[in-house]
Amino acid sequence: MEQLTDLKAILHSKRANIYYLEKCRIMQKDGRVLYLTEAKDEQLYWNIPIANTTVVLLGTGTSITQAAVRMLASAGVLIGFSGGGGTPLLMGTEIEWLTPQSEYRPTEYVQGWLAFWFNETQRLKVAKHFQLLRIEYLQKVWAKDKDLKNEGFFIDDLDIQQAFSGYSSKVEQAGNVTELLLIEAQLTKNLYKSAVSRTQHKDFARNYDGADSANAFLNHGNYLAYGLAASTLWVLGIPHGFAVMHGKTRRGALVFDVADLIKDAIVLPWAFVCAKEKMSEQEFRQQILQKFTEHKAMDFMFERVKETCINFTTL
Repeated sequence: MEQLTDLKAILHSKRANIYYLEKCRIMQKDGRVLYLTEAKDEQLYWNIPIANTTVVLLGTGTSITQAAVRMLASAGVLIGFSGGGGTPLLMGTEIEWLTPQSEYRPTEYVQGWLAFWFNETQRLKVAKHFQLLRIEYLQKVWAKDKDLKNEGFFIDDLDIQQAFSGYSSKVEQAGNVTELLLIEAQLTKNLYKSAVSRTQHKDFARNYDGADSANAFLNHGNYLAYGLAASTLWVLGIPHGFAVMHGKTRRGALVFDVADLIKDAIVLPWAFVCAKEKMSEQEFRQQILQKFTEHKAMDFMFERVKETCINFTTL
């Protein structure tokens, strides 16, 4: 029990690592979780610091032993299976999350969430609240990120200000989730235009199956954000099916709702910047994870979801 306690000494909101692994074997050896890669003439073992890891995404060509899963579960690490590059190979293929079933989850947050969720009016209020939080976080990140400013992303630029113009009032006036989704889509479209103009990514069109780097990086970065969101909800004990915006047809849609809090602020601009710089997939992943840490993305998710559970229960 002492060993299990040590593995959970670092709070999930403070953990530094997300791993995406492919073409390797994950195993337990000498009390550690390792992954084995095969080079031309040798086999290499690499350690995974599980106590400081939130998510392990397993891509193509991976296998994992039962002993490794047991250790990952004991450290509270979320395990997900995905297609190549951390995103599905086919549209409609979802990551399957494996969560430890042997431990207790807090009940106060799921009870708070469900206290408002069955009321359609309250659910819409929370959806609107999430949209305003998303803009608040984006403006905060873009205002302080020196690297983004070096790439020409200034929060007070005319086109960016126009993208936000009247957004809060439109959100407040939305009569249902469908209207809210249209308002959200228009904002994201305008932000794409701003990113394209700064990175000279000509003829960009958002296409989830697109072969160009910007689309691939957007997909990849979004799935990293989904990993953070899934971890947040799992730690707080809130089932992924109780979405406030995206839950019409997708059972795990609350993951998408929570990930939206940080996606446009971090993933969107850096997908275009990294595509312009012709970065590799691994370099892009490192950049995104660094920015998640720098701007405390997971802390923000935890704080806002917990806050919502408490504040909207009493309305």
